Amino acid sequence: MSKKKERISTDATATGGLSNPFGDLKIEGLPSGPSDLEPAKTESGPPKPSKMGRVVLRRETAHRGGKVVTIVYDFAPNIGGAYIESLGKKLKASCGCGGTVKGREVEIQGEQVAKIRVLLEQEGFRVAGVI
Repeated sequence: MSKKKERISTDATATGGLSNPFGDLKIEGLPSGPSDLEPAKTESGPPKPSKMGRVVLRRETAHRGGKVVTIVYDFAPNIGGAYIESLGKKLKASCGCGGTVKGREVEIQGEQVAKIRVLLEQEGFRVAGVI
């Protein structure tokens, strides 16, 4: 047979119960809400560099079980890692496939050279490599 466990009362008025941990907090002096804060930035993603430069495309199948991967590499030094990551997300979404960003290289799954070339040229890059 099981013993009945004694329950702890959570009612604040009961003796021996738990007290409200926020009971002693004061509201005076606190900001009224988001209107007191700075306006939020409307830009999405990191800022776009002024000069995009040249990137190179290459196609690889090595160590991937025969699957093709298109790699975008050789970004200019003024292009930050955050921008490369956002560009990788944009390329994956527009190609409708998976991929990753490793260091300063963007890997896109599949034979996506034509789509990637068009998208990179729209972003302002000069594209060299696989034709």
